[in-house]
Amino acid sequence: MKAFLIVLSLGMIGGMVLLAWEASQHQDIISANRLLWPDPWYRVLLADAYCGFLWFWLWVAWREQSVLRGVIWFVLIMGLGNLATAGYLLLQLRHWQPVQGVAGLLLGRRGG
Repeated sequence: MKAFLIVLSLGMIGGMVLLAWEASQHQDIISANRLLWPDPWYRVLLADAYCGFLWFWLWVAWREQSVLRGVIWFVLIMGLGNLATAGYLLLQLRHWQPVQGVAGLLLGRRGG
């Protein structure tokens, strides 16, 4: 399970970096946003993604038990999206042992 989650997270990071690099070769993010903003589906997908990032961050902030770490992770998650979520999981996997079960990974210092 641990190896699977590591490979999945690294794959996600690699895939997102590749896609972002490819997109940046065609158009910068600011002009792309201006072009896409009028499309209601773009706004729906953007809102959906950021709502998901917010839910993930709430779990991170609860798990971390530190206001400073919570703020840092908020900035990273809102700025980098799923690159940051995959990075967070990779950092947590360093300390997690499968014998702790999924609860150990999800709860961290709070009871895992």
